[in-house]
Amino acid sequence: MTKVTSLFFCTGKTCGRAGGYDARPKCSMRFLYPSSTVQMAKFIYNIPMDVILTHEQADFDALASLFGAYLLDEKALPVLPRRMNRNLRAFLTLYGAEFPFVDPRDLPQKSIERVTLVDTQSLVTLKGMGDTTEVHVIDHHPRRAGLPDTWQFTYAPTGATTTVLVEAMQAHNGHLSMIQATLLLLGIYEDTGALTYASTTSRDVRAAAYLLELGASLQIAVDFLNPPLSPDQRQIYEKLASSAETYEIAGRRIVIACADATGLSEEISTLAHKLRDLLDPDALFVLVRTDDGVRLVARSTTDQIDVAAIAAQFGGGGHDRAAAALLRPDKEPSDDLLMETRARLLEILPRFVRPLVTVAQIMSNKPRLLDPETPAQEVARLMQRYGYEGFPVVKDGRVLGLLTRRAVDRALAHKLNLTAASLMEAGSVTVRPEDSLETLQARMTDSGWGQIPVVDESGAVIGIVTRTDLLKTLSPGKHRPSRRSLASKLEGALPPERLALTRLVAAEAEAQGLAVYVVGGFVRDLLLGRPSLDFDIVVEGDAILLARALSAKHGGRFTSHTRFGTAKWFLPADLIDSQSSNLPAFVDLISARQEYYERPTALPTVERGSIKLDLHRRDFTINTLALRLDGRHFGELYDYWGGLADLERGLVRVLHSLSFVDDPTRMIRAVRFEQRFGFQIEDRTLQLMDEARPLLDRLTSERIRHEFDLILDEPNAPAMLSRLSDLHLLAALKPNLPWNATIRARLEKHLSDSIPNEWLGSGWTLGGLPSRRALGYLLWLLDQPLAALNPVINRLRLTAPLARALRLASILWADLPSLAGAPPSTWVGRLDGIPLPAVYAVYCAAEGEARTNLEKYARTWRHVQPRTDGHVLQSLGLPPGPAYQNLLRRLLYARLDGEVVSDADEEALLKRLLSE
Repeated sequence: MTKVTSLFFCTGKTCGRAGGYDARPKCSMRFLYPSSTVQMAKFIYNIPMDVILTHEQADFDALASLFGAYLLDEKALPVLPRRMNRNLRAFLTLYGAEFPFVDPRDLPQKSIERVTLVDTQSLVTLKGMGDTTEVHVIDHHPRRAGLPDTWQFTYAPTGATTTVLVEAMQAHNGHLSMIQATLLLLGIYEDTGALTYASTTSRDVRAAAYLLELGASLQIAVDFLNPPLSPDQRQIYEKLASSAETYEIAGRRIVIACADATGLSEEISTLAHKLRDLLDPDALFVLVRTDDGVRLVARSTTDQIDVAAIAAQFGGGGHDRAAAALLRPDKEPSDDLLMETRARLLEILPRFVRPLVTVAQIMSNKPRLLDPETPAQEVARLMQRYGYEGFPVVKDGRVLGLLTRRAVDRALAHKLNLTAASLMEAGSVTVRPEDSLETLQARMTDSGWGQIPVVDESGAVIGIVTRTDLLKTLSPGKHRPSRRSLASKLEGALPPERLALTRLVAAEAEAQGLAVYVVGGFVRDLLLGRPSLDFDIVVEGDAILLARALSAKHGGRFTSHTRFGTAKWFLPADLIDSQSSNLPAFVDLISARQEYYERPTALPTVERGSIKLDLHRRDFTINTLALRLDGRHFGELYDYWGGLADLERGLVRVLHSLSFVDDPTRMIRAVRFEQRFGFQIEDRTLQLMDEARPLLDRLTSERIRHEFDLILDEPNAPAMLSRLSDLHLLAALKPNLPWNATIRARLEKHLSDSIPNEWLGSGWTLGGLPSRRALGYLLWLLDQPLAALNPVINRLRLTAPLARALRLASILWADLPSLAGAPPSTWVGRLDGIPLPAVYAVYCAAEGEARTNLEKYARTWRHVQPRTDGHVLQSLGLPPGPAYQNLLRRLLYARLDGEVVSDADEEALLKRLLSE
């Protein structure tokens, strides 16, 4: 059957609200059940209800039968038993939201018209049942004597009750999600011993096959099945557990357990399953001596260990995660054969265990290679520019040797400008991408090379891996490059239109043979649970080529910047118009690049590079995470520089010791990230900041102001500025930027996005400067005397409107004492002409009478006008001129000060003034 969108209704105690039309619950509930119109009508109008029940201490066949019966009668409520096996409770904890199960405590208080009883013939009494309640039993056991004659009984001669319900559902061509199909498969596997018990029928097998076709997960099923052991099995299990030994091979945990099981007639696979759950290895090998010979049972939990291939070495077989073999002796089974098998297994394992971390995961792609004729001076320039300690020397695609910095330095010290071929360490030392770290370490040890070229099948150099790469990976507690999948997080964070656009770009990149990534802050914020929609796509290759291909295939246009390898693909207008505002006008595509600095504080020079080098140029480790998007890699997390570990520990850490020398603005950014996320700047990073602090004053005004602009846009700006002051970074800028407890309190209290509309209205700016940012500068600097303020304005090169507002605010702040006790007219005369944001900033800082009068000015006084205007004066015969302004101001001040309270008073005053 085809299931329509259901109306979810919360029956728990958390929110008591309807969830609306949706495919998932929107609140924290005990249970949810989807309802058809008839079912909801029953709930609302108290029509008797139908329920589905099963036995207490339920197993998976019981739970799956509950669900299967519901699929055949969606009017009925599938009621969970009060007691369930532990593995069922674990399953529902993870996947309960996928199912319509109802807790008996949440049942509506109504009469029960019909009960469908599955996988049991014992009825649990519920409130609402009565003599007229109909009972229909569906069970795979024959009818029990003594059942009431009024009960309808359906007997299914199958290994599991679930099977007959799946058959009925199959006849309706039903659709199931992966986890729903898996629950039904678990029901069949539970009562058939994964189709191995003698009671299993062909119907069970066909039903299981049908569920697998619908996407049921065998891995999840295996994880939750837990058959009990017999007493004989328990004895062997304890022997195996006590003899189990753990070996680390290629970074994988391998467990081998041996025991004598002669006389045991039951299967061994259950013991292997139990041991695997107990020990949680990457692979388990159980070797037991039986009456038939030595039996090997193997289990793997990773794609890196194919146990079927290993079992084949002993004449057995299976599949990559589960396999077995039987070694028959020429004579009576003996301990010798058992130990011989164990020794042979240990001998061959290294050939079949793929490493936990491979060279491919830590290498840098597309390394710089030297021609044999490159002179030493040119090599020295390249080493200084890129910071490399050595280069492979290659001719016609073949590695000839390695040229190190030490050899180049010695040659130049002797004034010898020899070629790379003359200075290199000759040899063809290479590794393959799939090689283990152990292989890499052996190559480095044997050759003495600190940089090993990585070659493909043809021998072409495709990467390089350094001693530093190896040490960082091998160090205890250090990160290893991760390939964790964040696909579901990414899909949940992006609106459907933006996700579709991202997949479209990724698909075209795959077609062009390009790897594409989302990097940096977007990935960091996604992992912190605060995703944004602002991200660029980094292309490992030619971003302009990708933009051109997207434009040709999907329309729109593109622009490019060849020097930096960047491009913008402007989406076709019809695509934007047909979608919601979630689609951007363009997509930024950036070629992965590396950068170097000609001198401290300079802007970087950039060149094309790999994703690893692109990430290494970033400011902090928490910003070096990347999500790959193309093809089967969609959502893979790339973590070359330890960003994930620092993110989890809440640390802000630079990538190298010269980071702040290269770009001193990173010191300000370190504080911004620390305070935004509630992190801590790592100790070594603090030390480097302290050493590089004098370089801050060498930055251009624009770069410093940009960092302060970003800080003032942050909700936690006062804490950020305070931390900058504590670290003496504000004082490092000349002239010193002021900071004290009074300024912090002022910003904390008044720097917000909700300035009263009576003052400034909504959406105000100051010469185009956003309101929050403008107010932040005003509140921060207004109490500085002009002599101290002007150098700050000049150093930061603040915009002219902001600079004017700051100067006027500073002068007004200094004048406030002189305005004490002054009438309203004096206040208005003093304040007119000052930008209202500046008046508001002074109001925030002021106290007492001054604060009161500033508010009166903003709300009332500035709106007061005399009734008389220029037209009236002209009609009275007064020629236009300066007298107009003087007369109108005198009339206004009279109104403000209460000298004039009516139009008649104003007319009389005007006559008197004219006569004078």
